[in-house]
Amino acid sequence: MTDTTPRLTITSDDQGAWALLQGRWGAAELGQRKHWQALQKALKACGANPAQGWDLQGLQWLDHVGAQLLWNHWQHAWPQNLRLTDGQRAMLTRVASFQQAPAPARKPWCWMDQVNQLGLLVLHSLDHLLHLVELVGQLALDFGSLLRNPRKGPWRDFSGHLYSMGATALPITALVGFLIGVVLAYLMALQLRQFGAEAFIVNILGISLIRELGPLLAAILVAGRSGSAITAQIGVMRVTEELDAMQVMGIRHGFRLVMPRAMALAVAMPLISLWTTLAALGGGMLAADLTMGISAGYFWQTLPDAVEVGNLVLAMSKSVVFGIFIALIGCHWGLRVQPNTQSLGEGTTASVVSSITMVIIVDAIFAIAFKDVGF
Repeated sequence: MTDTTPRLTITSDDQGAWALLQGRWGAAELGQRKHWQALQKALKACGANPAQGWDLQGLQWLDHVGAQLLWNHWQHAWPQNLRLTDGQRAMLTRVASFQQAPAPARKPWCWMDQVNQLGLLVLHSLDHLLHLVELVGQLALDFGSLLRNPRKGPWRDFSGHLYSMGATALPITALVGFLIGVVLAYLMALQLRQFGAEAFIVNILGISLIRELGPLLAAILVAGRSGSAITAQIGVMRVTEELDAMQVMGIRHGFRLVMPRAMALAVAMPLISLWTTLAALGGGMLAADLTMGISAGYFWQTLPDAVEVGNLVLAMSKSVVFGIFIALIGCHWGLRVQPNTQSLGEGTTASVVSSITMVIIVDAIFAIAFKDVGF
């Protein structure tokens, strides 16, 4: 019976030393640990002598596994002296064709490279900021055109966006606002009960929810929900070349795409913010009644005296700013999407992150600039 064990022996003739390969160099044989270790030991003893020849003609079988093992030992280069059949050469050639180039060596750390990367990030950010400023200016011009000729305005688009971004967002914003109000009331009750100041929960909940948390929660939810939708819609139009078709037909992107969405969110955002605040107050009122026995009648009677109207006006004002900027950022990333699906996904992610960051920054600016309003 023929011995199929893969093996390597060193022989010599008048032409020099030769590495003689015998047996079956295939996946089934090399998958056995003892055969694999024996061949690794034989190849290591054989070394990488360039003058040594390799004789593969005595092999009974050679597949990709055996060919890859040899090719790695040869350091991805053909030996000078080689005896093999046409089939074996074709197998080794195929393995060599699929061999990946080694990864380039990493450059040593250099502070100038870090400075260059920082400079590129700054220039990239300035480019985005410039485009956003252009969108703001174009929005002002388009709104002026709408005031001069209201009958040609995109009112159907405006009403559709008002419904999709505003009305359909009411359930989720109410749920989140209600739960936030319950959580805040329970946490405050634990602290206020220690000092016998349960009655002040109306003041704390009223100020925190009406002035800050209500508009902020609503804006973050809308930024994640509607901001991503705006970018995805415009980005798909870029992928399907609808934006190019609109440009060919002379339809301005700002007038038909940016302005209706900005107007819709400018109108819807204060209403969503008020809705979220009312839901949060309802949740806080329920939790205060259950934990501290503060009735709903006392809550609503005390709330107008605890929270001045200026807080509500400030909340609605910054909600308008939130809505406009969420729409502009979503349109900005949508218009910059490249005609491929990878860019569409990256643009949608960047839109959500940028919108939420903008909401927090604008809220901080309003808190500092109007710190004396409503107190």
